Amino acid sequence: MLSFGFRRVAAFVVALLVLQLGTAAASPTPLEGEAKGELVTRATPAAPHWVLYSDKFVSGTTGPPATSAITGFNTFLLSFWLTEGAWDKAQEWTTLTAAQRATVKSQYAAAGIKLLVSAFGSTDTPTSSGNDPVGTANSIAAWVKQYNLDGVDVDYEDFNAMNGGTAENWLISFTRQLRSQLPAGDYIITHAPVAPWFTPNRYPGGGYLKVHQQVGSLIDWYNVQFYNQGASEYTTCAGLLTSSSSAVPNSAVFQIIASGVPANKVVIGKPANTGDASSGYMAPATLAGCVAQAKSQGWTSGVSTWEYPDAAASWIQTVRSSSWPV
Repeated sequence: MLSFGFRRVAAFVVALLVLQLGTAAASPTPLEGEAKGELVTRATPAAPHWVLYSDKFVSGTTGPPATSAITGFNTFLLSFWLTEGAWDKAQEWTTLTAAQRATVKSQYAAAGIKLLVSAFGSTDTPTSSGNDPVGTANSIAAWVKQYNLDGVDVDYEDFNAMNGGTAENWLISFTRQLRSQLPAGDYIITHAPVAPWFTPNRYPGGGYLKVHQQVGSLIDWYNVQFYNQGASEYTTCAGLLTSSSSAVPNSAVFQIIASGVPANKVVIGKPANTGDASSGYMAPATLAGCVAQAKSQGWTSGVSTWEYPDAAASWIQTVRSSSWPV
């Protein structure tokens, strides 16, 4: 009790000194401003990113699983927030009480896992449906703040808009507004484009290379979908990393990097098993070899996967075993 009382007194003295110093400093010096900028930069998680999507109903689990079930991942995505509201795992999160959500967030923070919501997905077509990008960004940002999450993954899959040349400007406006509402350092913003959208000179509006050129600095990383693009696409280390086929040209990892996307932002997205995608599956041990090869060539981004519980602790531990072992 004496020790506890001493700590209380010491804490009070320190708090008083901090308050007096803060009051005395009318405005930050240039050096102080730089230090604050460094803190903001550090607040964004550094690569590699080990990302797990969750949309599937899991009996006995409401919202995210226990952190012990996903050891080895550092980002967990609740899917999906749609333009009509929260669905599936995102909706489950809203059914927890504020106290329950706070407990889960505390547990995830202690385990080093960021908790985000994923927006849109394959069933939502915000551009083709005429949704305003600024209003949509405001709505999802408000939802993230209301439910105390760490950010947003933009799983935009409006293929008609991309093929028609209208997706890019919508995404640019949306991302700028979203970042204005969810400041860097306080919140994470990721995007999850399909890999061929990075092919140069293929889309009338410029594809995701235009999006990256305009707002890439506002996006923390890309959970690139290297699947559902053809039976044999991105299924070998060569096709995934260095040279994609002529059907999806210049969209392998290092080809995307060569087009100007940083090597710490191209996260390799893969399905957890053959049932989680129509194509693009690689066995975890095979993927582990590709990840090790990419690391040896300077790539540091990480891996994302669709979806829990088909991928959990054992899956990511295998994938990381030859590069960044758990």
